[in-house]
Amino acid sequence: MGSIVAACRATSADAAPERFEVNLTDAQWKARLSPAAYQVLRREGTERPFTSPLNNEHRPGQFLCAGCALPAFDARTKFDSGTGWPSFWAPIANAVRTRNDTTLGMSRTEVHCRRCGGHLGHVFDDGPKPTGKRYCMNGVALTFRPA
Repeated sequence: MGSIVAACRATSADAAPERFEVNLTDAQWKARLSPAAYQVLRREGTERPFTSPLNNEHRPGQFLCAGCALPAFDARTKFDSGTGWPSFWAPIANAVRTRNDTTLGMSRTEVHCRRCGGHLGHVFDDGPKPTGKRYCMNGVALTFRPA
């Protein structure tokens, strides 16, 4: 699945690069992922809203990173945010990391897989109880494994 512990993106000019367990070359990621998943996971793109089949996934199970298959969200934390992207009020413990994202002229909190560094989406403070968080994820960055 790739080499173990390799440097990747830096979180800021002063921060050390993050290290990920799964590290593939750009060519390996392109071969492994669909063009849409590659654009989101490796290039921090965003899929169009209301296009993901995972919006309508309501079975018990887990949502996994499409890059490395790490379980990222439990279906019990999924809710309909009305935004057009699969949304969750909490990730699985130790599944994701966050960092400040200042692209597009605004400050947001980006969410990425802690194992491969793949971009999953963003988290906002307008979600439901118990956390008040809305993890707004790109469906193409996830796969679903039924329980």
